[in-house]
Amino acid sequence: MPKSGTTAPPKKNSTKATSSATKNSAKPSAHAVPATAAAAPSGSALEIKDTRTNKTYTVPIADDALRAPDLKKIKTDDPDDLGLVSYDPAFLNTASCRSAITFIDGDKGILRYRGYPIEQLAEGATFLEVAWLLRHGELPTQQEYDQFVHDVTFHTYVHENFRKFLEGFRYDAHPMAMLNSSIAGLASFYPSSRNIFDETERNISIIRLLAKTPTIAAFSYRHVKGLPFVYPDNRLSYVENFLSMIARMSESKYEANPIFTRALEILFILHADHEQNASTNAVRSVGSSHVDPFSAVSAGVAALFGPLHGGANEQVLRMITEIGNVRNVPKFIESVKSGQGGRLMGFGHRVYKSYDPGAKIVKKLADDVLKVVGVDKDLEIALELERIALSDEYFTSRKLYPNVDFYTGLIYRSMAFPVDFFTVLFAIARMAGWLAQWEEMLLDKEQKIARPRQIYIGPAERAYRTKLTKKGN
Repeated sequence: MPKSGTTAPPKKNSTKATSSATKNSAKPSAHAVPATAAAAPSGSALEIKDTRTNKTYTVPIADDALRAPDLKKIKTDDPDDLGLVSYDPAFLNTASCRSAITFIDGDKGILRYRGYPIEQLAEGATFLEVAWLLRHGELPTQQEYDQFVHDVTFHTYVHENFRKFLEGFRYDAHPMAMLNSSIAGLASFYPSSRNIFDETERNISIIRLLAKTPTIAAFSYRHVKGLPFVYPDNRLSYVENFLSMIARMSESKYEANPIFTRALEILFILHADHEQNASTNAVRSVGSSHVDPFSAVSAGVAALFGPLHGGANEQVLRMITEIGNVRNVPKFIESVKSGQGGRLMGFGHRVYKSYDPGAKIVKKLADDVLKVVGVDKDLEIALELERIALSDEYFTSRKLYPNVDFYTGLIYRSMAFPVDFFTVLFAIARMAGWLAQWEEMLLDKEQKIARPRQIYIGPAERAYRTKLTKKGN
């Protein structure tokens, strides 16, 4: 391991589809380059019979997928019929890209970066090693890693004018709002970043974002606390430097607790990428307009701010606060099961239908951190929630296991991070994935500016007749 270092309205009739082909036998490789679509093997197609017209259409299958534009040829004789579209709110079963970065099998609880199991990376890698892997597709050599660490370390400082920008926020501003504004604001400091197809400019922008995000996050933390900003100490590793900017007071050199440092490094690795989630989709969608990378990833920060996404671990701690005491846990659990109470935050996952692979790793981290800080009232509640939910058939039969958000909330709470800073920590880590996804989208020749179709359900054409009273009448 490298060293740590510094449309038309819908028709009334439906379309009936029947498959007459075998599945594509070739599964996409974790290292596949998403350039142009793989041609469908002979006979790999779907036959669709349109019961409106009794016509049959053959639609090719590639990578176990249909191409939505192929559905446009399925239409009636109505001249206003523009052809079929696929309707999929929230992209529950629609692939927007072909990607070689992250592989997830939710049913089996698998998460891999560029083919490497997350468990192995969390055990042996550094965050910057993973950041390099996500972008370049292979692990760095020692020389590549050392140069990468040097470049990131060299760019940790932000322009002094940034102090004025951050100091303009209210004392109680949410740190995610500060981070979002600041990341977007970086575009004004680096106007040449708009040259996104210049490899040199693209590379330095990626380096700057990886380097400066922890600095801006730490400055936001200190601003809310009313503490003076602490500049980067480039003698320290990536995670140690961040913790120094967060916690350093009058000491000449900050020494972080090694258990905290390693816990945060592993959490950064676990959160670095997660396929086409809401924030990554936002980065790709905004980036498809060919805007600068600072503006594109600020869209990711904004999406991550939402309680249904990055704010989920905040909701875990707020739930615990509402429960109030460990003796109230059974009553709370019963209210969840009856449907009369709130939701059990931090349990279950949109993708994983078995135990979240990251949760297994983070549970051990939580145990290690709790040995250092001890267990207080809130942590007792959390541990009792975990115990009951893992042993209750109601939750296990529904595969509602603790997810990463449940345990990360406990760890961040134990390390004395305020609840509203949890999502900022998430954003620091996810920056690596956003940037890799953004660059992959940019270099994918199939990608165009994102512009979804819609199914219009409003009124048909009608004449304008004002309902206002005319003056003088």
